[in-house]
Amino acid sequence: MKNSLLAACLAELVTTHGVPGAQFAVHHGGATWTWNHGLTRVGTGTPMTTEVPVPVGSITKVVTSAAAMVLVDDGDLELDEPLAELIPELREPRLTLRHVLSHTGGLPCDPADTRAVTPRRHVLDCCRTLRPLTGPGEVFSYSNIGYLLAGHAVTAVTGMSWWEAVTTLVLDPLGVPSRFIAGGDIPTGLVSGHSARRRPVVQSLRVPEAAAGAFAASALDLVTLGRGLLATGFRDMWTPVPGAEPFGLADGWGLGLATYRSGDTAGHDGNGDGTSCHLRLNPATGTVVALTTNSSSGFALWRDLAPRLARLGLPIEDYDPLAVAGPPVATRDEHTGDYANGDLEYSVRHNRNGGLRLTVDGAPFADLTVHSGHEFTMRDCDTGVTDQAGRFVLDRDGRVAGLQVGGRLARKLAGRERLVG
Repeated sequence: MKNSLLAACLAELVTTHGVPGAQFAVHHGGATWTWNHGLTRVGTGTPMTTEVPVPVGSITKVVTSAAAMVLVDDGDLELDEPLAELIPELREPRLTLRHVLSHTGGLPCDPADTRAVTPRRHVLDCCRTLRPLTGPGEVFSYSNIGYLLAGHAVTAVTGMSWWEAVTTLVLDPLGVPSRFIAGGDIPTGLVSGHSARRRPVVQSLRVPEAAAGAFAASALDLVTLGRGLLATGFRDMWTPVPGAEPFGLADGWGLGLATYRSGDTAGHDGNGDGTSCHLRLNPATGTVVALTTNSSSGFALWRDLAPRLARLGLPIEDYDPLAVAGPPVATRDEHTGDYANGDLEYSVRHNRNGGLRLTVDGAPFADLTVHSGHEFTMRDCDTGVTDQAGRFVLDRDGRVAGLQVGGRLARKLAGRERLVG
């Protein structure tokens, strides 16, 4: 790996994508290298240094799953025992820790009731209002609720708060600073997220949702975390779970980490409000890579950067959602209709161009091109960029019963077809 070439590549991409601030860190061949760019917040002179923490969103789930796996290794938690033994309010007696860590619990992504102010009350409200999409173990559907349940299981057996537990079990032993955007002490110098128009935005994550998204870290912190996860006790985190098919999101999923392409690379992405962060690790070589950005456009930056890493000598693979697309096929009326994942509503309608339009909670989201196998690629309604894919899911009789977008399953509802512009 030539650091000068990597630095030039990063400098080019942050400019191309208009990212106000970014951190990159890599551990490879026994050495660690870092690179920083820009400002922590537009309109200030505060530089984006190696140490400043960034809200890393769903990469928090890696910390939650690692804490659970420490307890599994110690014999305090069991992967295949019903979670209802720890959470009696849970109405699904078959749901296990293995299911929620691998997103195969059949749970919706987000809870219907978010008025609770404590994590425990929030979990109990989730259990009370829970409307499963499928039975446990039947299909992959990315779920924040599942990680709230996992976090509650960790607190139930340790007697600690989630923040105390992940600090004691994972962060302190691995030498990673304990910093969070909700609950506990909010770190000074926390990086501001920015919208695509480079406007600062405020983090909105609530304390009860901490186990799914409250961690804040620098890229170097994430590399330190990733190196710690290469220990034997965490192997199940990147070992693909049979039946976990995160179409449109990754190629496979373990008990906490996604897997990509051949399975040699594992990782997780995370988005805070106006941040985009990415962690990848190669267990065979010990290579760990992390990118943190304080802009929603950081996702596009990562998409451009990831395929270049291998050419620069880093053994890191990534998911290519467009690689799976077969030839385009004609749209079908059976694809249209209304779909739901919890309170999140999707609608697919014919548009005036003879294609399909996907709306999410009533807002135009993407125009769809259907390919063979009921798969589709998505052209973003705002940017015009085609960089995501999904698929329609069939039931046992071959009828369209749902759609999978961003790894989330939405079940088809009864509805009427109508034309949209």
